[in-house]
Amino acid sequence: MEASMSIIRMVFYYGTFVLAGIGVLLLLYLLLRLATTRDPKAKYDFINLHEKKLLLYAFISFIAAGGCYVTSILATEPLYIFVGLFVSIMFGLILGVIIYNYMEYYHPTSMEKRLRKLRYKPRVSKAGNNMKLLSEDEEDVHLDEGMQAEENIFSIDYDVWVDEQNNETKIEKYKGHLHAEQSPTCGYYTLRVVREEIVESPTEEKEGTLIKYYECSYTKYKTKKVFNIAKLKKTNKEAGKSLVS
Repeated sequence: MEASMSIIRMVFYYGTFVLAGIGVLLLLYLLLRLATTRDPKAKYDFINLHEKKLLLYAFISFIAAGGCYVTSILATEPLYIFVGLFVSIMFGLILGVIIYNYMEYYHPTSMEKRLRKLRYKPRVSKAGNNMKLLSEDEEDVHLDEGMQAEENIFSIDYDVWVDEQNNETKIEKYKGHLHAEQSPTCGYYTLRVVREEIVESPTEEKEGTLIKYYECSYTKYKTKKVFNIAKLKKTNKEAGKSLVS
């Protein structure tokens, strides 16, 4: 029995280092990628797609490592193994709630600020010149009809950067607008779109109307905003007819 308990304690003890090592490796990988990714758009995409998941997995690894360590100390008898696991789970749940609140409400605020900064950081062309970010009206000439259609329904947002000296153009693709807006009730970037409704579809003669419904994930504050959808472009055939007439 003592030999079995000793083996179990050793498993939990070394499991502590394995799980803590996994957490450290995840954090090192995150920091390394952030430090070595120079292109603002590439860094934006990495933060947007992977940062939250990597941090969450690292925190879970550290919590599990702590649970293994506590269990390895308490597991002197079979009954104490369950005591150690119970204590570890209880503390893990408490820490889990704290981490959940941080990842859900506080971290997005910091992340959204960094994403905005990266998105609008001046781009440099291949020739080494500073590029100009075009306005919504100026950029349409560089977007094909499909891209313009995506922007018209707010599903995708394109940023167009140009080097006016060498005519170099860089088009960057983002999800419609930014991920979250600053909530007027709490000041955090937790006001997100929960539903969209096209009230009036656009035609070639008039603009359409889109309503976006927002909800703050922290205070549950709700609001809505009305957007205009650009008119549909006339087809070449119909445009030709109007020219003939």
